[in-house]
Amino acid sequence: MTQTEPLSAPSEIGHALDEVAPVTSASELNARFTQYPWLVEMAKNDPHVIGAIMGPLGSDVWIYRIVVIALGLAVLLSIVASTLIAWNGATPPEGLVAIGSAAVGALAGLLAPSPSTRAK
Repeated sequence: MTQTEPLSAPSEIGHALDEVAPVTSASELNARFTQYPWLVEMAKNDPHVIGAIMGPLGSDVWIYRIVVIALGLAVLLSIVASTLIAWNGATPPEGLVAIGSAAVGALAGLLAPSPSTRAK
């Protein structure tokens, strides 16, 4: 079954969410509700349907938390390791500094507000 083919039979609804591609924006969600009218009723009855439509990256906050924690640990470990190496009189490896810098940049990218939320 393709995405453009409307799912209408109630017997198909159980597997329908598996066949509907995840959405990434509110306009896509609106289009999905227009394309599949039964989806509106499902979302009214069970709010978890919205999370299922958005996919795990849009609905699972633990994925985001784990990534932020891992990047934060990478930053802290690179700072601690660089400091210990410098205290011993050696120059910290460029790779260690690069890992810490990349982790700081990734954290900034994740935690900064998106341009669409800043504009409003």
